[in-house]
Amino acid sequence: MFTGLIEEVGQVISISPIGPSQSRLKLSCKTVQADMKIGDSLAVDGICLTIVAFDQSSVELELSSETVKHSLFGTATQGAKVNLERALRLGDRLGGHIVQGHVDAIASLIQVIKEGNFYQLHFSLPKEIARYISNKGSITINGISLTIATLSNENFSIAIIPHSYQETNLSALMVGSKVHLESDILARYTESLLMPTASGPKSGSESKVSMEFLAEHGFGN
Repeated sequence: MFTGLIEEVGQVISISPIGPSQSRLKLSCKTVQADMKIGDSLAVDGICLTIVAFDQSSVELELSSETVKHSLFGTATQGAKVNLERALRLGDRLGGHIVQGHVDAIASLIQVIKEGNFYQLHFSLPKEIARYISNKGSITINGISLTIATLSNENFSIAIIPHSYQETNLSALMVGSKVHLESDILARYTESLLMPTASGPKSGSESKVSMEFLAEHGFGN
């Protein structure tokens, strides 16, 4: 579990094949080394990975075939900048929002608008997660907890303060660059409660939460 607050921007040292569609990722880093242990979780551009080796200036993580297939690590190159965040500890402040470290979709940067020292970034909106995105709602882009500024059927934008732009890999993006997206877990759980499927609640345990129930308790007003 993560918060989407980036602690450090690392760099890809190498991606080495270790089996069919599987790889070992080696990154340069410093800040996230504190209290690091083998087996710890580390979010790399929003993907929860497990630390398998490290030294004073680098860390190694293994990429499963599933991760390679559904992320941008299949095409990552040496020197690429990646956002890093250690797992949330019990008692830590939740400064961003709840981030699982999963990739729900890949989006493309379609426009960058500079407004003084601030930036507005416009991204394509993948159809598979569009129903989870709401105006002023939370979204994770390359592991960064961000707020939707504007929203349409085909794209969305985020407003970036100078600190977030300079201290993450957003500053390395160009029009056409692709990013990892993770939708808000609360939106996904709400859908699961309101629209049970074959893999959801079974007969006799259907959710009592409905649109009427939410409206009656002050949601959606």
